[in-house]
Amino acid sequence: MTARPGGPVRPRSARAGAGERTRPRPTPAASAQDTSTAPGAAAGGLAAWATTAARVLLGAVLAWFGYHELVAPRQWTGYVPVLRPSSSLAQVLVLAHGWVLLVLAAALLAGIAPRLAAAASAVLLTEIVLSLIAAGGLSDLVLRDVGVLGLSLALVGAEHQRLVLRQ
Repeated sequence: MTARPGGPVRPRSARAGAGERTRPRPTPAASAQDTSTAPGAAAGGLAAWATTAARVLLGAVLAWFGYHELVAPRQWTGYVPVLRPSSSLAQVLVLAHGWVLLVLAAALLAGIAPRLAAAASAVLLTEIVLSLIAAGGLSDLVLRDVGVLGLSLALVGAEHQRLVLRQ
């Protein structure tokens, strides 16, 4: 009798025939996708959804601020650089900014061109961070927006996301 590593014990004279039981070998695609028996499978499953969760959270943050800029633009005109808060141009710029935020939020939440929307969000958040620094230096608002900027930059580099609309 001979024994193959990982295989059944069989007599030397026997050949692999129709009646012999053998273990099926996993294909590379099946073994790469089947993580249910691997240690830490739950963590692997959560990791697959991490970019989707990040995208939804970024979309929620952008929607929140976009909504508030549209509902009460006068409260936000103080953040417009160079212009006086009481100017009507500052109010128009805040309204336009609010619409851009809402459009980007909708794209992120719906999964429409998420990397492009995240890149546009990164540009917009860079503008926000720079204007906040120019207006008042480093503050808790600046650090908050730097964190949101980091989230958008991370999403720009995320190639594989779930719940994304594709052509």
